[in-house]
Amino acid sequence: MLSRKIFHALSYVLVVLLTAALTLGGVTMYLKAQPEPEVSKLDALESLILNNFIGEADQTLMGDAAADAMVGALGDRWSYYIPASEYAAYLEQQKNSYVGIGITVAQQEDGSLDVRQVAAGGPAEEAGILYGDRIVGVNGQSILEMDIDAITALIKGEENTTVDITVARGDQELTMTVTRRQIKTPVATAEMLDGKIGLVTIENFNTGCFQETKAAVDQLLADGATKLIFDVRNNPGGYAHELVDVLDYLLPEGPLFRTVDYAGNENVENSDASCVPVPMAVLINSESYSAAEFLAAAMSEYGAAVTVGEQTCGKGYFQMTYQLPDGSAVGLSVGKYFTPNGVSLAGVGITPDVMVPVDEEIFAAIYADALEPKDDPQIQAAVEALKKQK
Repeated sequence: MLSRKIFHALSYVLVVLLTAALTLGGVTMYLKAQPEPEVSKLDALESLILNNFIGEADQTLMGDAAADAMVGALGDRWSYYIPASEYAAYLEQQKNSYVGIGITVAQQEDGSLDVRQVAAGGPAEEAGILYGDRIVGVNGQSILEMDIDAITALIKGEENTTVDITVARGDQELTMTVTRRQIKTPVATAEMLDGKIGLVTIENFNTGCFQETKAAVDQLLADGATKLIFDVRNNPGGYAHELVDVLDYLLPEGPLFRTVDYAGNENVENSDASCVPVPMAVLINSESYSAAEFLAAAMSEYGAAVTVGEQTCGKGYFQMTYQLPDGSAVGLSVGKYFTPNGVSLAGVGITPDVMVPVDEEIFAAIYADALEPKDDPQIQAAVEALKKQK
């Protein structure tokens, strides 16, 4: 339970005057509460609810709703609130490791969960769950009337425990028992395409990105790759230091990444002279965020890579995560970042050198990693662009 004092740590202090209207038998009596010095609006409202509300008030839900609304009122799509109940999962995600069944889902209008990704070698794949399945039940219980948080709570659990997942597949309903276990998400993978072109797919820029990306590039070069494609489509970004290390490895000497924080402090990260001297391309789309965009921008500004795909989203702010006294946290935009040439991508993004739009079906298949490179029009456009380079 939260303390009766909400968000003192946020220093949101306003002195308020409360006027309560009490109606009895058509006679209205106005009771004027005296102002309390140094009492915030949120403290006063919570006290009023707890002392006068006729129903039950859940202080945790009230606190989460208030915090989420406060962050939302900033009008910044990149700042976010994390309830205490979700903070551990948030930290797991940053480490590219979590306990689960290894699926990515999207809730549909009927409440079912559309399976968008199935982790290779993960518990769900081993149990037989497929891309395109619709989850309709968990542990024998229909999920069609539940919200996503309630469904997630049913699917989550301790390592080495099981959960029964019922899926709709065509005109059949199938139930599979899945064992929850620790899943390590591969960050960067390598694949050799025809023509000695190496494909490096980077999922995010969280923990391990640089090490895995370098290992993938080194492997491809050792196997004879003469050109490289970096796929950062649907990449949500991550840590700035992972991005800087990747760029430092790929690019020659010079500035890589510029930041200016809320206090006006500027920092410039620089690369050394060593680099990877082969023709390169970067695949981007509307779901390439943050570090993914800046990888493409930096490589383009250095003339090291051609960019291929679709316009990126334009995220130009960076966030810091602050934990609050009750165990919840807030990710707050605290500064701006810029390309090596000092360009802000905020609200603009990157227009690729080679524009290759795709329809919703192809977009979904790319997101789910359900297309072979030969059937992926954006990969093939990057291949053609690289063939023109010496």
